[in-house]
Amino acid sequence: MDKLYHTALDDSHGAKYAILPGDPGRVEAIAKYLDDPKEIGHNREYLTYLGKLEGENVLVMSTGMGGPSTAIGVEELYMTGVRNFVRVGTCGAMKLDIVGGDVIIATGAIKLDGTPDEYVPKEFPAVADFDLTEKLVKASRDLGYTTHTGIVECKDSFYGQHNPDRMPVGYMLKNKWEAYKMANCLASEMESSTLFTLGSVLRARTACVLSVVWNQERQKAGMSNPENHDVDSAIKVAIEGIRQDILNNK
Repeated sequence: MDKLYHTALDDSHGAKYAILPGDPGRVEAIAKYLDDPKEIGHNREYLTYLGKLEGENVLVMSTGMGGPSTAIGVEELYMTGVRNFVRVGTCGAMKLDIVGGDVIIATGAIKLDGTPDEYVPKEFPAVADFDLTEKLVKASRDLGYTTHTGIVECKDSFYGQHNPDRMPVGYMLKNKWEAYKMANCLASEMESSTLFTLGSVLRARTACVLSVVWNQERQKAGMSNPENHDVDSAIKVAIEGIRQDILNNK
């Protein structure tokens, strides 16, 4: 096949698995956990490395921030033969018992973002693949990380969350935020619901592991609020979860 327009990839990579950070700056750091990693593409926000894990080809590709670029990246990876997608990223926690440095593995997402609306009706849920998610949970606990599982909020506007009073619809953003907290939402990020929705539509397996940066609700409550900008824990969980999936399917 010809190289695709956005990702500049074709199907010669032979990978069925892809690890998806948002930030291109994290791609090489993730690829170092693979055997024989090498860059195979870089176009727009899509930086791609190819390596091996337990003898299986695995891609690491950045998606950029938000749903639209994530959807394009996942669509084109699927066209080239990828069938298993694991997002590795960061989030801000909402529950008071979650602190910076904890690991969150999302089982589903609130579709506050707009991209899924161009794939499915609004009431259609955004849910991770159970089997792949279960492997991430086991990997995280085996690695000794404080691990949380549950629903995350997926939004389009970073500053809508952090400065809602400046927004004409700030009243709505704040009311929804409080409702999500009451419904036991764990954290907020920007790509998971698009990934999960595409998984359902494409019949692909999707999962998401997040490293918690901080917790604005703990800060508002006057509680200790350590910040953590090291995503190594989420990376290791993704690598070990995929490793176990590969071994179990051999």
